[in-house]
Amino acid sequence: MTYQSIFRDHLFQNQVVVVTGGGSGIGRCTAHELAALGARVALVGRQPDKLQRVAQEITRAGGVSSTHVCDIREEAQVIQTVEQVLQTHGRIDGLVNNAGGQFASPLANIKAKGWDAVVRTNLTGGFLMARECYTQWMQAHGGAVVNVIADMWLGMPGMGHSGAARAGMLNVTETAALEWGPVRCNAVAPGWIASSGMDNYPPEMADMIQTMHRLVPLQRLGTESEVSAAIVFLLSPAAAFISGACLRVDGAAPNAKRIWPQVGTGRRNAAFNGFHLAQTPKVLRKEGL
Repeated sequence: MTYQSIFRDHLFQNQVVVVTGGGSGIGRCTAHELAALGARVALVGRQPDKLQRVAQEITRAGGVSSTHVCDIREEAQVIQTVEQVLQTHGRIDGLVNNAGGQFASPLANIKAKGWDAVVRTNLTGGFLMARECYTQWMQAHGGAVVNVIADMWLGMPGMGHSGAARAGMLNVTETAALEWGPVRCNAVAPGWIASSGMDNYPPEMADMIQTMHRLVPLQRLGTESEVSAAIVFLLSPAAAFISGACLRVDGAAPNAKRIWPQVGTGRRNAAFNGFHLAQTPKVLRKEGL
């Protein structure tokens, strides 16, 4: 079995798309979908073992990819990595700025070192990748950038450092859409997604993770495939007149209001899952969520 995308076959034939954070989670899923649609995918990440595993998966599915080990927080590494991608593939048609990460902590307990680490990962690194893809290729040849941010509307309690960085990345997206046109720059803001990253949080967060779906009007968590589909759409010709936009993939969670205490109707809508290698995070398996 291969990826079951809703998009037409060969949509990205002869195109090259860079996917950061391509070794796991949403990045891995998106890389598979793009490869299934004909793109040559440049997988970027810090852990070579994870990148190689995904590259092997893509090869077995009949796709083409390359791996590029890079810490996107380091400017020199980013410059060199984009150069390597161009040496390998000869072009860059799209960038999926997906790499990110954070740790749970109230604002009062976050030290400067921890704050800086999260901001450098989720804001500075994404900016550096976008800038280099633009200056080294897209400025002269065109292309599309999709920045993956998060549901940070009205604050991000317990992860304020990440919320600040993601909000900053949205502003970078909106600014680049103006400064870099006709290169298209958009963002995707996932809400609570059943992704492998959930297993990285401490055990004391398990109860919260297992009950989050009750706060979503659609009464469930999202799938990696649903985020990937939004990213692929924004990279596709169908989005040719969309730039500076942010597409939320969050089940309307931010729309929940105190004046309307009932969240949803108690019934879930059907999930879309086209990823043939998708797995439920361990923290959710007991609940069947």
